[in-house]
Amino acid sequence: MTFDPSPWPGDREVALYQWVAGNERLDPDRAARELGLARDEVDAALTALTQRGLLKADADDPTRLRPVDPDLVAAVVTTSLEETIRAQQSELHRIRDQFASLRGHYRDSLSRVSVGLEVIPGLEEVRAALNRASAECTEEMLTSQPGGNRVPAALQEALARDTALLSRGVRMRTLYHHTARFNGPSQAYVAMVSGLGAEYRTAHELFGRLIVFDRRVAFIPDKGDNWGAVVIREPSVVHYLCEVFEQSWTHAEPFADAVTDGLEAVAKDIDRTIVRLLAAGMKDETIARRLGMSLRTARKHIADIMETLGAESRFQAGFLSARQGLLGDEPPDTASPG
Repeated sequence: MTFDPSPWPGDREVALYQWVAGNERLDPDRAARELGLARDEVDAALTALTQRGLLKADADDPTRLRPVDPDLVAAVVTTSLEETIRAQQSELHRIRDQFASLRGHYRDSLSRVSVGLEVIPGLEEVRAALNRASAECTEEMLTSQPGGNRVPAALQEALARDTALLSRGVRMRTLYHHTARFNGPSQAYVAMVSGLGAEYRTAHELFGRLIVFDRRVAFIPDKGDNWGAVVIREPSVVHYLCEVFEQSWTHAEPFADAVTDGLEAVAKDIDRTIVRLLAAGMKDETIARRLGMSLRTARKHIADIMETLGAESRFQAGFLSARQGLLGDEPPDTASPG
């Protein structure tokens, strides 16, 4: 007997099985009346139950039906399904073992590459590589996550990985942009994982996206738009990237939401950085990327700053900001403007 994946038994079959179990004989007309079914519905349910082996005619009296233990019938019905599952599991293990047998050759090929670089082209492959590196991490993970808004789905995906790391005693440090202080999901995530021992700081400007495991393997973004990554294992390059992270970490501030620090103070701090970048002649797109905010938000900040300063051009905005001490490098110039 093979397994039929269609939903069964249905309500009519269950009702008729119960009715037969409580009566010594099957009287189709009486069963139809008492169950509130049409005669053809009773006949169809009877056929289904007998074909399944749940009802069986008495050997001495064919007009009598007796119910059969459903557990025994289920064991027979599902045998083929269980055999199929076992065969598929065996095939799954065989395929994994075959691919695993290639891993040693792949690692050998990496060891022969002098620069120790590996390009991973797609997002799913990058996720798999990150999960594997995370599972093998034993001491420390460093992360730089530019951008102020992290979607809840991405944070949920990272939660299991980060929790597993922290439970093994791995030290985890993460850099965010200051704009993350305004993002509710990021605030909630940091509060949750900080309680497990993770450390978070924020900075106005970050050097880019970076993940380093045990100071041995680093992930940086691929230059394309395919969400790929470049994996770096060359010790000198990994050490250099760790030093870049440490410099940013030293000058960053402990993560706190914008309300805690004061919305006005945080906003002024962001505007001061935008003014400095304007004075350096940077474009809107570059400023938005450096501060981890959308282009639209960056342009609104720029427009508000120019209006406040009364500047008609970026150059004039930078000049006026410098004279008024808004760049933060020198005290305000109290001399009258020339």
